[in-house]
Order: sequence, then structure tokens, then C-alpha cells
Amino acid sequence: MRKRVTILGSTGSVGENALRVIAEHREQCEVVGLAAHTNIERLQEQLETWQPPGVVVWDEAKAAELRRRVAGQPVRVCSGTDGLRALVTDPACDIVVAAMSGVVGLEPLLAALAARKTVALANKEPLVMAGELVMATARASGAHLIPVDSEHSALFQCLETVQRAAVARLYITGSGGPLKDLAVGELATVERSSVLNHPRWKMGPKITVDSATLMNKGLELIEAHWLFDMPLERLTILIHPEAAVHAMVELCDGTLLSVVATCDMRLPIQYALSYPERWPSAAPRLPWTQPQAWHFEPPDLTKFPCLRLASDAARQGGTIPAVLNAANEVAVQAYLRGDLAFPDIAQLIAHVVAAATPAPAQSLEAILAADRWARMTAEHWLATERRKPMMVLQQ
Repeated sequence: MRKRVTILGSTGSVGENALRVIAEHREQCEVVGLAAHTNIERLQEQLETWQPPGVVVWDEAKAAELRRRVAGQPVRVCSGTDGLRALVTDPACDIVVAAMSGVVGLEPLLAALAARKTVALANKEPLVMAGELVMATARASGAHLIPVDSEHSALFQCLETVQRAAVARLYITGSGGPLKDLAVGELATVERSSVLNHPRWKMGPKITVDSATLMNKGLELIEAHWLFDMPLERLTILIHPEAAVHAMVELCDGTLLSVVATCDMRLPIQYALSYPERWPSAAPRLPWTQPQAWHFEPPDLTKFPCLRLASDAARQGGTIPAVLNAANEVAVQAYLRGDLAFPDIAQLIAHVVAAATPAPAQSLEAILAADRWARMTAEHWLATERRKPMMVLQQ
């Protein structure tokens, strides 16, 4: 019986790769739903190829335009949160690939988990913002939550093989991003093209900027804390420029387990779709007949303060990670528009987090309220404060 897959964020890099995986495994999978923010041109092309019965466009105006374009075709076009919720809870859907970035992905994720769907989780925001709520929802329904981030997929695969009591520490690796070898003084004038030129992965602009600031590693730290119920003091970030070892699990006897593979998002996506089975893959293999050299080192928190900000937010807990996430999203978008210098990304986030009042994060309403407050505070800083001399971020 084929697995019936709905993809939230089908026009993004993860969504496109998910469709590539499904194209290679048509006997095992079929597409029953697609969703995108606003890219209806690409979504229409996907509709013609996959012919799912339902699609969602987040923006209602774009959804109306797509309805006109596909009039007469057997497809239902919906919009907004209600459309996403209906798409992921449809009885015809077995697996939801959650790859829609931003806060809009949180509510449909909770709905999918409550409906006991298997969720292949690719976007970081839900667990960063609402880890306690997301994991509680999954436990209550018995839904499977399978990570798609390469690092968390690697940890998931390693942890499947051992008793939990034997686990001593989890290591999350990262290439160090495109700016790893620059001096601190060079970051103020770094070209945007350099920031967006990741040495290992081809990703969307937002996550590529997060890789350059190392905020992505901070968000992954928070994700791993919730996904694997692991205390923060037993999670370690390591810079690994070759990006061959995607994560490591240290056992109580000092043994290390790891997943080693090429940098190809099709691999963790395919594992999430095939779980608990494994399918053949067309992804390239590592060149084991050639000499290999791997390096590991701790991250430079002076040069990349966003990682420290994320770690501090994780320790504060409550709604502070949601505040951090929202402030980061505003800062990155401002940077991509050309309204913010690269070092100011961390300055903006630090200002918003310092101004926040922690609150419990046990309800969706509290989390969304913290998100809204953080965005308003960040936008106010952009409008009034960003031209003032930058404060020095303490280590």
C-alpha cells in the first residue's frame, strides 16, 4: 500500500527535494496535498505533474488567482490556516512533510499530530517556539514525529539503535557556514553574496543567513532538547567543516555512534518517508577510495554571538525561545532587504530578548502572543534604534 503524502512548503528547497524523492519511489508514495506561501507559478507546475486533490496557498489573493488558473481541473484550492488544517487532517493523508517556514507552520503541525499523522518535520520554528506543546500533542495522540534536518535525522537514526539509559551526550555538527574563516572585523563589511554562498548545502536564503550567523545551530540545539528529551547540558555543538558526519551520539562507555553521508537533503527526507524501512537512493556516495580528513572544533561564540543568544534563550525557557525565533526572522528579513548590516542581526535579537518578560509556553495563545510582541518590538527597533552605535554583546 502506497504512503499518501502531503507537503507543506512544496515550492521551497525541502519540498522540491521531497518531490524528487517521491518521483524516485512512485510505487511506495503518492502526493495527495501540496501547500505554498505565495509561489503559485511553481505550485501550478507541481499540480500539473502530481495532480493532488487538494492544495493550499497561504495568501488568499494568490489562492484566488490559482483558482482562476486551474478552473475546471479536479483540484480543491484553499487558503490560510483553515486550509492548511483541513489539508493535513484529511483522512486521505498518511504523512505530512512539514516544511513551511515561519510561524504559519505551527498550527497545521499541531493539527496533524493531533490527527495522528506521521509528520516529517523539516522546519525548525515549531519546536523552537512550542517544543513542550508540540511534543505533548504527539505523545497524547501517539503520532510519529520524524525529523528531517540532517543533524536531527542522524541523531534519530543513532538513538533508534541503543537503549536510552546508555546515552551520555548528543553532538550536533555544523559546517560553520560561509563565514567561518573570516575575522570578526571583516563581518561588518561582508558582501551579501558571500553570506548566501553556503559551502556545503543549497538552501533558501533565510536558513542560509541563519547558517552564516550560526543561529541555525542554536535553533537546532533547542530542537534536539525537545525532540530527544535531552537536558541542554548534555547537548554539544561542534564545527565540522567537511560536513560528512551529521551528528554523533556518545554512549556511557565512551563509544560514539554517527551517521556519515553526503550533503544531500534527499537522504533525511527519504528516511522520514520510508521509516521504519530503508529504500535505495540516487544520492551520491562519499568517495571512500580517496583520502579523507575530518576536523572538529568548538564554535567561536565571540564571532558568532547568535549561537550564544539561542543557548541562553533555551536555558531561560518558557516563551523566550519563541521571542528569539521571531526576532531572528525579522532581523534576517531586514538583512535580506538591505536594511540591516550583518553584525546588527545579533544586536537586534539581543535587544528584543533582553526586553522580553518570560512566561509559560504551555498554550498556543501564549506562544503566538509572544511571537507577535517580539515582531512588533523588533520592527520598532529597526525603525528607531538601528542607526545608533551598537552595544557590545557580553560573552
